[in-house]
Amino acid sequence: MDFAETDEHRDLRAAVADIAAAFGPRYYAERARERRPCSELWDQLAEAGFIGVNVPEEHGGGGGGITELAIVGEELAAQGTPLLLLLVSAAICAEVIAEFGTDAQRKTWLPALAAGTSKMVFAITEPDAGSNTHRLSTVAVPDGDGWRINGTKHYISGVDEAESLMVVTRTGEDAAGRPGLSLFVVPTDAAGFSASLLPVDVALPERQYTLHFDDVHVGGDALVGGAGEGFRLVFHGLNPERIMSAALGVGIARHCLATAAKYASERQVWSTPIGAHQGVSHPLAKAKIETELAALMLRQAAWRHDRRQPAGESSNMAKYAAAEAAAGAVDAAIQAHGGNGLATEYGLVPYLGMSRLLRIAPVNREMILNYVAQHSLGLPRSY
Repeated sequence: MDFAETDEHRDLRAAVADIAAAFGPRYYAERARERRPCSELWDQLAEAGFIGVNVPEEHGGGGGGITELAIVGEELAAQGTPLLLLLVSAAICAEVIAEFGTDAQRKTWLPALAAGTSKMVFAITEPDAGSNTHRLSTVAVPDGDGWRINGTKHYISGVDEAESLMVVTRTGEDAAGRPGLSLFVVPTDAAGFSASLLPVDVALPERQYTLHFDDVHVGGDALVGGAGEGFRLVFHGLNPERIMSAALGVGIARHCLATAAKYASERQVWSTPIGAHQGVSHPLAKAKIETELAALMLRQAAWRHDRRQPAGESSNMAKYAAAEAAAGAVDAAIQAHGGNGLATEYGLVPYLGMSRLLRIAPVNREMILNYVAQHSLGLPRSY
């Protein structure tokens, strides 16, 4: 692994940063308060080719990998404009279809996903399953030349912005009695499908929904990969999701630290700027160290994924480290501002909810610690 960033990657960072800076944190904060999508920013990124930077060139994308998409996500967040749907539409759904979809599915879905003119969200979470995928109860059963889906999904982001869903369902059991999972692409206008708003107090542009599937019929061509092969597909998609979560966390931390460093360099109460006082500077320095460490883990995870090397450990570690770094950076930045840290003028509070969310979703820190304990340290399984 070469720690020197390529000219192409530096240019990509600069180009994304230029687009995002034209919108900036006030735009993001306003959209978050109003629960309105950042559609104008998304459209400009799409026009520049950055939404589909990881999609194969033959399907209209940039031909890069998760490394390039993570750069896009990190730089957006570093300019104060994190986009949550990059995690699901570009990082999970596009990756899974590119890897496991049929030629027809790739031709149908990837060009629009790459162009940013269509969004696909990922529906796996259920109210009674939590982090236990084995307890999923949404079921798909064969029905003529297709499948019929029934069940409920919970906390699904951005359904109002999407044209389709990638839904994880049960389709029977294996010989050991474990659930066989299968993935289906379901249009959001399918008969029998409905979505109800799930109110949350965290201010985000992306809304959360509870989904209901009531005898939703899809054709056989909606099945991605083989029936019962869903676990393999899900885990292939979840590593990019964790990597993109880490990219958002690192970017948010960078944005808040830059804001705090500027404020602490200019704010003067006694004879020197407050940044000269260790009580202010040391928490910011600590957060900076944690952010740079998380960024290194993020790059390793993306590098491994793009080279088809095992990336589960590094992806989980990157996500954990970046979520902790983001939470620490936002807290230190707010504290450095004193009372101004809560003022609308300084724009830090919108990232408080997002940074806290990253410690819970898309996988919580406790499940990552379970993973590392079991797979990295070889300790007995705890659940």
